[in-house]
Amino acid sequence: MAERVIEVDGIELCTESFGDPSDPPVLLVMGLGASMLWWEEGFCRMLAAGGRFVIRYDHRDTGRSVTYPPGRPGYTTADLVDDAVRVLRAHGIAAAHVVGVSAGGALAQLLALAHPGRVRSLVLISTSCAVPGDRELPPPTEEFARFASAARADGPDAESVIEHQVAYARVLAGGRRPFDEAAARDLVRRDVERAHDFGAARNHDVLTDGEVPRAPLSSIAVPTLVIHGTADPMFPLRHGEALAERIPGGRLLALRDAGHGIGRADWSTVVAAVLDHTAAGRS
Repeated sequence: MAERVIEVDGIELCTESFGDPSDPPVLLVMGLGASMLWWEEGFCRMLAAGGRFVIRYDHRDTGRSVTYPPGRPGYTTADLVDDAVRVLRAHGIAAAHVVGVSAGGALAQLLALAHPGRVRSLVLISTSCAVPGDRELPPPTEEFARFASAARADGPDAESVIEHQVAYARVLAGGRRPFDEAAARDLVRRDVERAHDFGAARNHDVLTDGEVPRAPLSSIAVPTLVIHGTADPMFPLRHGEALAERIPGGRLLALRDAGHGIGRADWSTVVAAVLDHTAAGRS
C-alpha cells in the first residue's frame, strides 16, 4: 500500500500499512531520530503474511512527517506518545498490538501507561525501562560511548551524513556478526533522500518529557514480550532482563550475538515470536 499522510489534531504524519485491515492490527513504533524505513519493508510484509494488519509511520521530524526548524522542536516526548494514538485514530483502530524498538520501545511503554485501552499487547525490542526503577542498569559499551561522544556529521553534505550514519549502524550491530555494509548504506541513503530535512531529526536529542506517565512499569497490564540482543551496545542485555522482570508476566527472548535493532538474520525469529505473541488466545 502506498504511503498516506494523515492529519489529526493539525499534525501531519506519514504512515504506510501492509496486509488486510480486517486482521489484528500491529503498530510499529521506531526509535527516535529514525524514520519508518528502519522497519524494513520485507519485515513488514512477513508480519502481514502471517495475518496481521501492519502499520508503520514516520515520527515528527523524520521522513515525510511534519518537520520543525532544527533546534526548535514544537513538541515533547509526550506528544510523540500521543502521535501513536493519532495514527490509530486515523486508521479507525481502537486498539493495537504495539511493537517498539529502541526509544520506540520506551514510547510503547508510555503509551500502555497513558492510554491502556489503546494497547492490546506489547513487544519491546532493544530497549530499556521508560520509567526509572530502583536498580542501576549497566551503561553502553565503551565503543558505543566513544562513537556517541565524537562529532556528529551535520551540514548540507549528504555523503558525509550517510558515511556517519553507516558507521553508526556498524557500531549498533554489536560486532559479533558480519556487518552488511551495502544493505546499511542503501537504507541510510534512502532515508536521507526521502526526508523533508534529515537534519531535523536531531530535534529528538533535545526533547523535554512533557506530561508523560510516572506510574511504575508494574502498572502495565497487557501481555508483554521483550526481545533483546545479547550484544546490544546501547542497552546491554540486563536492560531487557529488567524490563521482563518489572512488567507483570513479561517474557524475554534473547537473540544470541544480535546487536541493537532488528537485523535481517533475525527477521524470521522475531516475526515468529511477534505472531505467536499477538495470536488470538495469547494476548
